[in-house]
Order: sequence, then C-alpha cells, then structure tokens
Amino acid sequence: MALTGTATRTAKPKAKQYKLADEKGMFLLVTPSGGKWWRLKYRFGGKEKLLALGTYPDVSLKAARERRDEARTLIAEGVDPGEHRKAVKAAKHERGANSFEVVAREWYAKHSPNWAKTHASRTINRLEKDVFPWIGGKAIADIEAPELLTMARRVEDRGALETAHRILSICGQVFRYAVATGRAKRDPTRDLRGALPPYKSTHFAAVTEPDKLAELLRIMDGYEGTLTVRCALRLAPLVFVRPGELRQAQWTDIDLDAAEWRYHVTKTGTQHIVPLSRQAVEILREVQPLTGRGRYVFPSARNPRGDRAMSENTVNGAMRRLGIPKEEMSGHGFRAAARTILDEVLGFRPDFIEHQLAHSVRDPNGRAYNRTAHLPERRKMMQTWADYLDAIKVGANVTPIRQAAS
Repeated sequence: MALTGTATRTAKPKAKQYKLADEKGMFLLVTPSGGKWWRLKYRFGGKEKLLALGTYPDVSLKAARERRDEARTLIAEGVDPGEHRKAVKAAKHERGANSFEVVAREWYAKHSPNWAKTHASRTINRLEKDVFPWIGGKAIADIEAPELLTMARRVEDRGALETAHRILSICGQVFRYAVATGRAKRDPTRDLRGALPPYKSTHFAAVTEPDKLAELLRIMDGYEGTLTVRCALRLAPLVFVRPGELRQAQWTDIDLDAAEWRYHVTKTGTQHIVPLSRQAVEILREVQPLTGRGRYVFPSARNPRGDRAMSENTVNGAMRRLGIPKEEMSGHGFRAAARTILDEVLGFRPDFIEHQLAHSVRDPNGRAYNRTAHLPERRKMMQTWADYLDAIKVGANVTPIRQAAS
C-alpha cells in the first residue's frame, strides 16, 4: 500500500535501517539515527539503480512523489535520471562557463530578444528537451560529431526527422557562438551534413486557385463572431502579412489618412510598408471605435484594456469553426495565394510581390531594396488585389492560372 503522511511522520528508528515502501519504486529509508531518506529504485540499461530524492521532513511525501514522477518521465524518454542530475551539476559547477548548456543559454539570452516569441519558445524547448539531458553538462570544446548524431537520431527515431534537423541547426549556432567567444575551436555539426536522411518541408496549407479562393472568401464573409475577429479575417487576405504581424498590428503604426501601415519585421530585422487599399482602410475604420483606444488593432478578447494581442490561433480557429479544414487553408496561406495569383493571373512583377511579402529582395546590382522601393507600384498592386478579391467574391469571370508549358 502507498505511504501516508501519518506513517511517514510517525516512523521510528530501529536497531537496523529499514524501508517503508510507497508506489512506483519509491520508498522511505529510516536509519538507526532517526534519519529519513527518500529513495527511488529503477532500472536503466538493464541495471538496477537508486536515486536520492531528498530527506524528510525537508522534502514532504507529496514533494518526493513529484520528484519521483519527474525521474520516471526522464526514464520514459530514454534519459537516466541519475546521469541527468550529474550533467546538471556539471553544467552548474564542474564545467562552469564552458559547458554546452551554459554557453547555449548565454547564446539564447543574447539573441532571443530579436526573435518572434513563438520561435524563441520553440528553440529553448527543443534545447531543454532534446539536447541538454544528453550533452548539456559536457564541456562544449570536448563534444564531437558522433555524440551529436546519436542525440539527433534519438529524435529521428520517435518520428520527428524535421525536428532532428532543426536541433542540429540550433546546436551549430551555439557552437559557432562558442568559437566566436573563445570556448570552442570548431563547429562539429559541419561534419554531419548528409548523416540524417533528408526531409521534405511541409508548406502551410493554401488555396491558390481563384475559383476556390472566391468560395473561401464568401465563407469567411459569413463569420458571425466578434467584430474584432471578423475584421481580422477580412483584413488577412487583403494585406497578406505573416499571421503574427497581423494579430500584433498596433494603431501607432497605422496611418489611415495616408493609407499606410509601417512596422518592423522581426523575422528579417527590417522596416516594412504595407500600402492599404480602400477596402483595408474601411475595415480598419470599422474596428477603430472598438479597439482604437488600446495598443493593438486586434486585442485579446480576454484583455479588455487592449494591451495584449489576439491569440495566435484565433484566425485559424475562426476558419475551423466556419468549416474550412486546416488542410485547405491557414492564416499563413493567404501569402501563398497572393504570391501565385498576383504573378500568374494579374501579371505583376515578381520583385514587386516579393518586396510586398517582406522577403529579401535585391536589385540587379546586388543591393538590398529599402522599404520605400517601388512604393507607388506596390500601392497600385495592393488596390488591384483588393478589387480582384471583391470581383471574384461576387462571381465575376475568373481568369485561369496560366499552365506551365509541358
């Protein structure tokens, strides 16, 4: 039977040490001197091992069970909790500033403020789950390619090949930071090119055929939820920015009289201008009385003061409620639709389109275009795009996409 708090508290010392069993391998070891020690018996690699979980009463029965469950989670993920504890200690004490984990966290702290929140969160989670338990406590200069490959293959074996590739990429950035700061001589991830099977990247779901896009727009116009979400849904295809940029749009960046939205693109570290069509301005003027006193154009419904942006899943969630499956269209998919139709149907220059997508675009001499490049042409393109979407929604003749020559 499982231990109780009363049995733990009233256990008396005897001439010899003895055990009081709890559940799932945990027990309380009572010594002749009166000490009470929590222990976990487990098997790893075919060997029986013991893990200290603390002493009673400093560590209560409840806290000991929580530590036991954390250790069992590590075991289920193929990590020896005893070795994991040693690695953490090594990272904090023995290896100091030269351990992989310490260098990685320093690299992360330096660069993550310039990343999108979702990218920053995903990066540190991957390090903590799939990297630190294995190599976090080792001196970064001593880590070799075979160790990294073994680590990556553990991820591959659970069916996450793309994640395995991304983890090696993250590790490569950490190693190059270590080289730059004098704590490593080279980046061993470079020796692993081709070691993992290639993977095919999965693109965001998108509708790029005009007639199907028209049907989708008509469905979206029927959304009966809140005005904020309804306006976000209607604006998304008109401006075709990244979903995070749309939901975090701020009123201070928008000039409705000039019909422009200017903001900083976190992904590329550049300033960007979105010329606003007449239709886009109308949508923004419609929602302004509701949200204009706050910071965000599309604030979270849970934050009436307007100082917190709409959730990243709100637009996609609204489409799901309208019966639009995730395999057919996503918030990000409007970018692909605009890129395809503006080029193949409406005939705009690809560099105008790429610039409006806030992609890296260079002129024939290799110089990067600035944010105002081709602004009059892009303003015309955005109005033509908005008019085109209005036309296909009401059933105007749809120009078929040109087929590639066979």
